[in-house]
Amino acid sequence: MTISDPVAPLPRPQRFARAVESRRVYRDIYEIALVALAFLLYFIVRGQVHDDYDAALANARDIIDWERTLGIYWEPRLQDWVLDRRVIVEIANFVYFWLDFPLIVVLAFWFYFTQRHTYTVIRDALLLSGAIALVIYYLYPVMPPRLLPGGEFVGTIEKYHDLSYQASSTEAFVNPYAAVPSLHFGWAMILGAAMFFTMRHWSLRAFGLAMPWLQLAAIVLTANHYILDAFAGLLVCLAGAALAIGFQRWLYPWIRQRFSGDRGALAVGDPG
Repeated sequence: MTISDPVAPLPRPQRFARAVESRRVYRDIYEIALVALAFLLYFIVRGQVHDDYDAALANARDIIDWERTLGIYWEPRLQDWVLDRRVIVEIANFVYFWLDFPLIVVLAFWFYFTQRHTYTVIRDALLLSGAIALVIYYLYPVMPPRLLPGGEFVGTIEKYHDLSYQASSTEAFVNPYAAVPSLHFGWAMILGAAMFFTMRHWSLRAFGLAMPWLQLAAIVLTANHYILDAFAGLLVCLAGAALAIGFQRWLYPWIRQRFSGDRGALAVGDPG
């Protein structure tokens, strides 16, 4: 009797392609539609809570006062420094726009077809932190630096690019006073941690490690957020991640047991 040679594992691109081919199409369409609807509702609701100019301005001035007390009101100096360096402005604009929602979509597809459990945790963490943030946006509107009267700050994306979340075509989905918390930073922390702890190649892990800090620089240099906004975004996203892990440990097992089978767990948990 001969011992057969071990089968060499397929390269990751081939495994990804095989995973795509083997998934049940209806399940994938259902999941994509569910998440797309959830994010659409998030942006619609977010865009409806931005009418209180006076409160947003007063709250922004409070945040500036807190930063001054803490000795971290560095935003004016950072903007003065970056406006004379167009290359850095371009990089900050790119990071702020493209390494947010577009990157979320790319990584969502990647994790969905390669690491379903990781995908489910990320999905829940993003949606739950978004829900928490909506409440804060409603209760505590904050004007970002670029909208402050007096012209001390320059919105670099609006000034140098047509790529902007504030375009008239997306106005119904945008809340200009949603500075606190900064989900740009918080979501980048979630995605970066997922990349660092699950991906094997050193370059992808390094990118995951660097991405939140690139986004922190971008949100400040583009005058879209204050430094304290990032801290608030981190707290909100840590809460969302903790809830997502709790869902995996307690809620989804209960749902599977309650509805007796995979069919009831199709859209929520992650069977793998």
